[in-house]
Amino acid sequence: MELPSPRIGVAAIVVRDGRVLVGRRLSDSHGDETWQFPGGHLEWFEEPEACAMREVEEETGLAVHNLQRGPFTNDCFTIEERHYVTLFVVADAPVGEPELREPTKCAEWRWCAWDALPEPLFLPIQHLLAQGYRPPGV
Repeated sequence: MELPSPRIGVAAIVVRDGRVLVGRRLSDSHGDETWQFPGGHLEWFEEPEACAMREVEEETGLAVHNLQRGPFTNDCFTIEERHYVTLFVVADAPVGEPELREPTKCAEWRWCAWDALPEPLFLPIQHLLAQGYRPPGV
């Protein structure tokens, strides 16, 4: 029996004025009611930065700039039997306010200080914090 392969997720750490954008996840698959960064699945032949830009625009309507690759995490959701490798991309969003463009997937968007992220956090963010990572500008 062949085991399934891990999926690749991309999470955008959107920074403005020393804060980051997080959304409260609504999901029937995994991570329901946890706080996450905008993001989604990496598509075939897509660069992580392009995925981050696309997902931020689709989910929030914000345009991001100055995208830089960040760290990655290995995320095993044991109860849900899902395995992701999450690639983080750091970006600036100098103007505009986030819109709820996918209200069945996200309940709200909030700008938060890195040291005051709301709980509970989505597993990839928990792993990112456990690495001691801190994005530039926060």
